[in-house]
Amino acid sequence: MASKYIFVTGGVVSSLGKGLTSASIGAILESRNLKVTIQKLDPYINIDPGTMSPLQHGEVFVTDDGAETDLDLGHYERFLTTEMTKQNNFTSGQVYNSVIEKERNGEYLGKTVQVIPHITDEIKNRIIAGTKGYDIAIIEVGGTVGDIESLPFLEAIRQLKIQLGKQNSITIHLTLVPFIKTADELKTKPTQNSVRQLMQIGIFADILVCRSEVEIPENVKEKIALFCNVNSDLVITAQDVKTIYELPLSFYEQKLDVKILQLLNLTAPLANLYVWRDIVEKIKNPKHEVTIGIVGKYVHLKESYKSLNEALTHAGIKNETKVNLTYIDSEELETKENLNEILTFDGILIPGGFGKRGIEGKIKAVKFARENNIPFLGICLGMQIATIEFSRNVAGLNNVNSTEFNKEAENPVICLMDEQKDIVKVGATMRLGAYTAILTENTLAYKIYQSSTISERHRHRFEFNNDYRELLISKGLTISGTSKDGKLVEIIELNNHPFFIACQFHPEFKSKPFKPHPLFSSYIKAVLENSLKK
Repeated sequence: MASKYIFVTGGVVSSLGKGLTSASIGAILESRNLKVTIQKLDPYINIDPGTMSPLQHGEVFVTDDGAETDLDLGHYERFLTTEMTKQNNFTSGQVYNSVIEKERNGEYLGKTVQVIPHITDEIKNRIIAGTKGYDIAIIEVGGTVGDIESLPFLEAIRQLKIQLGKQNSITIHLTLVPFIKTADELKTKPTQNSVRQLMQIGIFADILVCRSEVEIPENVKEKIALFCNVNSDLVITAQDVKTIYELPLSFYEQKLDVKILQLLNLTAPLANLYVWRDIVEKIKNPKHEVTIGIVGKYVHLKESYKSLNEALTHAGIKNETKVNLTYIDSEELETKENLNEILTFDGILIPGGFGKRGIEGKIKAVKFARENNIPFLGICLGMQIATIEFSRNVAGLNNVNSTEFNKEAENPVICLMDEQKDIVKVGATMRLGAYTAILTENTLAYKIYQSSTISERHRHRFEFNNDYRELLISKGLTISGTSKDGKLVEIIELNNHPFFIACQFHPEFKSKPFKPHPLFSSYIKAVLENSLKK
């Protein structure tokens, strides 16, 4: 059977939750034994988000095959069993770059290369190529209808819907229905205008998903339907929920899956959402509560650590524990002498990052966690920081640093990988994607994973300097995980501590609410046990 397509667009304002809407729809359809994938089309000119600041665009999500992608792919993977690849996310930059390369190679000889048909054809070809073999492909278009940047994507979708034919594709448009508190009234005009803009492009919405902070009553749905050319039963409420994992249940209760299958002329077994109900129940009714202090560089935008935040939530589900997250700007710790009044948490976590800003604050936080027996987890840069702190304060080495922060450091315990030294370009040139690691038996890491071989996703340039491996081991550092060839250090840990472990990879990218990552689950378990002893 050829794939059926669901195109998801957004209007009125950005950040309404197109990614979560797409992922939630995918989750319901997958529960009906349909094979589902999701693509994200990003209108920006960057080839990928890999060189963007997390403070500008949120986290960069990494797939097994090494793609640096939009954070929405993290939502897709957390809600579905399908693993995303490079084909699940492409940008205007990739599209234009490909077309220009073809023009330079003579593939368009004699022709004037234009947005239509050459750019739109490239977009359509990428959509089809990335969705083969699936029952349903959900295509999320980034940006907001009316943006100049997204026009080529929308035009390509208009053309593709004609080529696919009726009952092979539908459009779901996500809009905002604001509630004006002073008037105690919901306003539908923004939705009407947004749908009108979409119609002017030549795309007619089949289903409207209306974001609102309150329930949308039937009379308001009927008004929206009248002005937006849809039946009132195809106006779906996306009301604010306590947890994002409640969204599939909300859509299911409104029979969104049934309506989608009817429009696509598909039949499938009834949905089984037991897993999602169990997840929501455990989130809403935890038996315990802990607080984790995340000492980072990009703490002023929560989306910077989206996958990390969700992985900790998943670990809380596993341990029936509410996990509160407090973000600490590592720069602010650099001038503080007494951390006892600041780092009053049940656990401390150092996430990934780049650059020297705030590094000394992170080192102070690791030292505090180590000396005060506070459960500690370091991720990527967090492992490098833990190595520096141990080298300075336990091994007694002078002028210790990473060459990323100080190229003249006397003891560079973290250094640039050999294969990275001659690289000039910064885009997509790091150690990216899934790599195999070998774990040492009788270590905390082995106990956590219950396996001697694991596969985890990476995104970094700098590594543990092997010139210091034996020295640091002799001082009490345990290296519990290495690359398959033994050359690269993947995990370090400390004995005689409630929980102290740090990894060079990003385990948060592989955590799902129905399959929490063992590293986070074990961390929250240790945090909980340690807090109960207080």
